[in-house]
Amino acid sequence: MLIRLFTDFGWSGPYVGQLKTRLAAAGGVVVDLMHDAPCFDPRASAYLLAALRRHEPSSGLWLTVVDPGVGSERRAVALQADGHWWLGPDNGLLSQVVRHSGEVAAWELPVPEGSSATFHGRDVFVPAALQLLSEGPSGWREIEPRTLDRPEWPDDWAAVIYVDGYGNAMTGLRAEAVSSAARLEVGGRVLPRGRIFAERPRGEAFCYVNSLGLWEVAVNGDNAARCLGLAPGTPVRVVTI
Repeated sequence: MLIRLFTDFGWSGPYVGQLKTRLAAAGGVVVDLMHDAPCFDPRASAYLLAALRRHEPSSGLWLTVVDPGVGSERRAVALQADGHWWLGPDNGLLSQVVRHSGEVAAWELPVPEGSSATFHGRDVFVPAALQLLSEGPSGWREIEPRTLDRPEWPDDWAAVIYVDGYGNAMTGLRAEAVSSAARLEVGGRVLPRGRIFAERPRGEAFCYVNSLGLWEVAVNGDNAARCLGLAPGTPVRVVTI
């Protein structure tokens, strides 16, 4: 089974390696999908995770950890939705997956004795992944999957959810949620729409639909986050000209 890792652990340090060592030893095919998800931010990460899901094959396992409440009373959960398995904390991270899936089922995961209170990625979610590889969700307590949603979070979030290495700022707005007559306003500035970078003058800020099907803000040849003061959570506004 293909195992995709989605975390905010970063690309350095000991954390990702410990996950991969245990998963690979059990014969899993492990892919580092993302380790720079919005740090400490399950809400922004939820919209990004749902967008990534739309462009991935229809089977496999997602091990997802953006978990500022690790070790608290929040549940560790497993979700089965549209041919995928998902493991992660019950903090809204899987909310958009639940909302936009067809048939879903969910379970609360046990916390093995001796688990670190601060590293459930290794000590709770990896053992759950290994069990799914061998025997499925045997012995887990089934829960109502809709309790993993966050109904107060909209289907499309008019805010920055991720800034990539170029400084381009993805929003939580899907392409289909913004009409062809609309543009994005950032910091009181209405941006022109573009299709590709090469169509815009160098140094110009603009908005466009990125490869994940999300509206994004960029500056041709420069860093939009730095130029426009953008970060995860920065609001944007849809305006019709």
